[in-house]
Amino acid sequence: MKLLGLILAVFCLIQNAYSQDLLEERIRRISPRKKSIFLSRGIFHNGGPKVKSILGAVRHSYSKRQGFERVVFDFKTKKIPRVYGHIAGKGRKLYLDLFDTRMKSSIASFGNSKYVDAINFYPISDDSLSVELNFKEGVNVDMFYLENPGRFVIDIKG
Repeated sequence: MKLLGLILAVFCLIQNAYSQDLLEERIRRISPRKKSIFLSRGIFHNGGPKVKSILGAVRHSYSKRQGFERVVFDFKTKKIPRVYGHIAGKGRKLYLDLFDTRMKSSIASFGNSKYVDAINFYPISDDSLSVELNFKEGVNVDMFYLENPGRFVIDIKG
């Protein structure tokens, strides 16, 4: 009976690991400079400092000459907070967890975008914010961050 319980427990743990696809995904560290390595899937983090921050704005621009759209998350601190994220759905969704981060009371409308269909904000608690970016099509993204002021930058190619 104990053996059956152990086998069942191991099976459940293996299923959870596969459902998150952590065994097949490469975990990448976000760089403080642009690398022009565009990804359509994967897990990423900045390993950043534990900084309490406020998300002040989200803005975007498209450059036909450079061939990508840039989405910038502006923070009210010199450094960005800890970021953990996942590119999923064959490049159609990007999930971000911003630790020790609150949202400004209101963020201006994002406007029309070439690749971004919607941005959804989910304040999980007083100090944790989840963000979901839905794309109009499968895309590839390159991510990096800047300091003074803290900015998290996502370049998007179709």
